[in-house]
Amino acid sequence: MSTDSSNLFGALFDAPLANRTVPVLVPMPAPKPYSYSVPEGMAVEPGSVVQVPLGPRQVIGVVWDGGEDGVDPKKLRPISHVFDCPPLTREMRDFIDWVAAYTLSPPGLVARMALRAPNAFEPEPMVEGLRFVGGEPERMTPARARVLDTASDGLSWTRSGLAHAAGVSTSVVDGLIALGIFETIFLPPPPVVAMPDPEFAAARLEGSQKEAAAEIVSDVRKGEFSVSLIDGVTGSGKTEVYFEAIAETLKRGKQVLILLPEIALTASFMERFQDRFGAKPAEWHSDLAPRMREKVWRQAVTGEVRVVAGARSALFLPFEDLGLIIVDEEHDPAYKQEDRVFYNARDMAVVRGRIGDFPVILVSATPSVESQVNGQSGRYSTVHLPTRFGDAALPDLHLIDMRRHAPERGGFLSPVLIRAIGKTVEKREQALLFLNRRGYAPLTLCRVCGHRFQCPQCSSWLVEHRFRKQLQCHQCGHAERTPEACPECGTLDHLVACGPGVERIAEEVERHFPEARTIVLSSDIMGGVKRLRLELEAIAKGEADIVIGTQLVAKGHNFPLMTLVGIVDADLGLANGDPRAAERTFQLLSQVTGRAGRTGLKSHGLLQTYQPQHPVMQAIVSGDSDAFYEREISERERAILPPFGRLASIIVSAETRHDAENHARGMRNAAPQVSGISVLGPAEAPLALVRGRHRFRLLVHGRRNSDMQGFLRAMLSQSPKERGSVQVQLDIDPQSFL
Repeated sequence: MSTDSSNLFGALFDAPLANRTVPVLVPMPAPKPYSYSVPEGMAVEPGSVVQVPLGPRQVIGVVWDGGEDGVDPKKLRPISHVFDCPPLTREMRDFIDWVAAYTLSPPGLVARMALRAPNAFEPEPMVEGLRFVGGEPERMTPARARVLDTASDGLSWTRSGLAHAAGVSTSVVDGLIALGIFETIFLPPPPVVAMPDPEFAAARLEGSQKEAAAEIVSDVRKGEFSVSLIDGVTGSGKTEVYFEAIAETLKRGKQVLILLPEIALTASFMERFQDRFGAKPAEWHSDLAPRMREKVWRQAVTGEVRVVAGARSALFLPFEDLGLIIVDEEHDPAYKQEDRVFYNARDMAVVRGRIGDFPVILVSATPSVESQVNGQSGRYSTVHLPTRFGDAALPDLHLIDMRRHAPERGGFLSPVLIRAIGKTVEKREQALLFLNRRGYAPLTLCRVCGHRFQCPQCSSWLVEHRFRKQLQCHQCGHAERTPEACPECGTLDHLVACGPGVERIAEEVERHFPEARTIVLSSDIMGGVKRLRLELEAIAKGEADIVIGTQLVAKGHNFPLMTLVGIVDADLGLANGDPRAAERTFQLLSQVTGRAGRTGLKSHGLLQTYQPQHPVMQAIVSGDSDAFYEREISERERAILPPFGRLASIIVSAETRHDAENHARGMRNAAPQVSGISVLGPAEAPLALVRGRHRFRLLVHGRRNSDMQGFLRAMLSQSPKERGSVQVQLDIDPQSFL
């Protein structure tokens, strides 16, 4: 904002109370803020969180930046209430505006992500406490004596806290209160986590770790925007390196945000953080209880919480004084949100750092191609950790050519892998079998008539989950009981499962190793996140011999006894038209094999493949990641694909195929003729039917310097209006092509 407009806005807010109007951004898909009047005696400023009337409802909004719109305040509805919480900072408001403009999303929907805890906008209620005022009871008991001794330090206590500290029941404390020995006072609510201490347990860094930490800390000390990429092999100590950057930021009195791709499954990370800083970070993710979510939001905006570890949505927490963002496993697809506001949290973290003028650190053993290119071009500074910490060595990796070492009839594990599992179990070490496919089998059909079980709402097969005796759609969640007879021809006992899922691999493992303790890890495991955390703890303690899992097992877990990793189907991720298929497969398989040998034990990785000469397979077993990235970057540059080109995906859906296709064609015809930008399609999306809605896709392709947003705005303005059941989804920089 220019100086003149800033002065105008300041004058607006300093105007006589009876004549003030202010713009308020409300959490709905409106293109701009609405104007409201400010009642006499009410004080607001840009960023104030308010309640305003919207139609017949009262909604939460934020007073926004802007000038006088010339509307008579008497003709406007007044603000109903101003919440007693700090206003959103100028940096946060600029960030919301930037995300909205880049993703072509309504700014109100972006602001809504920053206001996800409405009960936190008012101060937390005071907590009733006790203070010792002196005196002794006529009848002294050992329990009462312990309470008095504990409370004699003059500190204030909560009733339950004092009872716990003294080792007595709360009834003992109640008796002393009744005798007037304690008085009731009110205490501020306790913090959700203790204050982290940057000096609590400084790490002993070695060699390249020490050099990397010095470089990262140097960037933090400058206190200005920079992006660093920590590129280190699995087990190289990347976490300990960025812990030093966190310590330096805390010493400077700033707050820290750590983004993790699967926060609900990273209890081990919280423990590592506590070991280093003496306290856990506050958590922020979808499984957080509403009351705790409100506390974390409130204490982040007031500055009481110094460090938050969270999923991608934590990026929109309105911190009081954010000074550092860490994006761990920056390559992970989980950072892409594909609902309402489509954004990539890794890229938006860099934007937030630039707007707030503070450093951002990206971390990965297998960086994204985009980050690699930014590192090579000098946009990011790159820090390499080429070896594992201590004496640990990377696993020896070998390919199993499935054309030469075929599994037995009805099986999916080659004899080579089965022998390796047997040797590992004999040594009382752990083996991990990885297959990125949930359930028992991806397809069920009838041997007699060929009937295939398909979801009635989606163009996808129903996946058999034998443990639950269900057929389930992994797109919409539709489930039905597994029948005994074919619904098409009525034949009994002729339904056959085609292909393996993790449950089927577990069945095969138990047939070969009936005495081994086997655990299956999958996102649809019964019991949810709590059960998964217990299973992960059990594996880390050595309470399992063979682990069979999906991509959950690739998320940075540390299993001390894991010495063998077997990839059941290394080719699985390559079997689609996704331009990122090779990169994703390389990253996932590298991360999975990196689970082995992290504590120094001799380890192995075996990859079952029908394409042993594929560049991805050769890059993984040779350990030559540089050659893989060089080839992948060269191919992207030749095809003008990201990061050398720009993509945007438009999905048009409707209840009928005709409506979806017609609207998509209308949008295609409305596209302006611009040099360097082309529109491909419309064509049916690979998933042509999801939740009963027919889907057509347009793909917009442009050069790196193309004004993609301007092109899309012009295209949308000339496109037919959405009518009936038609819906349009716009995704800038798409990660999924389904």
